[in-house]
Amino acid sequence: MHDLALYRKYRPKSFKEVLGQDHIVKVLESSVETNKVSHAYLFVGSRGTGKTSVARIFATSIGVSPNDLYEIDAASNRGIEDIKLLRDGTRVLPFDSKYKIYIIDEVHMLSKDAWGALLKTLEEPPKHVIFILATTELHKVPETIISRCQVFTFKKASEAMLRNIILYVAKEEGYELDKSGAELLAILADGSFRDGLGELQKVINFIRKDNKSKKIKREDVETITGAPRTTLVNDFISAIAEKNIEKGMQAAQNASEANLDMKLYFKLIIQKFRMAMILRYAPKTQDMIAGDLSEADLEFLKFLVKEDKAGMLRSSALVILLEMYQNIDNAFIAELPLELALVKILGKE
Repeated sequence: MHDLALYRKYRPKSFKEVLGQDHIVKVLESSVETNKVSHAYLFVGSRGTGKTSVARIFATSIGVSPNDLYEIDAASNRGIEDIKLLRDGTRVLPFDSKYKIYIIDEVHMLSKDAWGALLKTLEEPPKHVIFILATTELHKVPETIISRCQVFTFKKASEAMLRNIILYVAKEEGYELDKSGAELLAILADGSFRDGLGELQKVINFIRKDNKSKKIKREDVETITGAPRTTLVNDFISAIAEKNIEKGMQAAQNASEANLDMKLYFKLIIQKFRMAMILRYAPKTQDMIAGDLSEADLEFLKFLVKEDKAGMLRSSALVILLEMYQNIDNAFIAELPLELALVKILGKE
């Protein structure tokens, strides 16, 4: 029997356990307390932000039993016949609850005809039916549908929040994950609780398979997830501090030849460069940021800042890195934005 996926095992089961969505939880809790429940909701947000979990919690909070809760994946049930069947089902009274709830995930995948059929039901819904539509792509949902729903926008989880939940889950599973490794997993998650715990599960499964110790270091996370190694990130930042364009170009080339995710590599450079800038401008905050870095990384940045006589580790360089990062999705040569940033920072134009 397979172990339950971590994101399912640690999925929130009550509003109190929902993280990062207070603006939504407060409104839904209030509507439950005052018995002012809408007939249709639209949950909008990127993957893994808790849309389906909150929908289930809301259903439970208004007394809907599993017999009266229906979950539909619009990606595989997107046609008009599927929605007609759903519409026929809404006419039947609930089995043992006051309401029947239909959660339609990936609702933006519905066909044009299916949207039309769903709209008719939303315009004149049975009193015992509540729809909760969930989507990652609001722009694909017709305005006629949006206007008939209460819309809630789910925020991406912050890296600090993701790091804390990853550390908590690792500990609950019996593993000692260092903070730097958790930070990397949080970055890999890109705001998604599900992706963060999915990456953690990958690491734990590998460690368990190899019968290693219960300690997980950042180096383990790098190896198992294929994330850029710390040395490649450090080499690029060192190149800026040393005004060594050849070294920086070589680091970017090495990352590309290793077939690494260049966007992630760029992001890790920005993150660590930010830490260096903080150490330069506000050295008294060292204790505050130490938890986000390994001891070796902290010593590396402290040494780099101390030796940066030319003053390259400044905000102006970080601004250039951020500007070029915005272009990486459109670059047909993945390492090009990084190379252009290096040239611009070092004033080689």
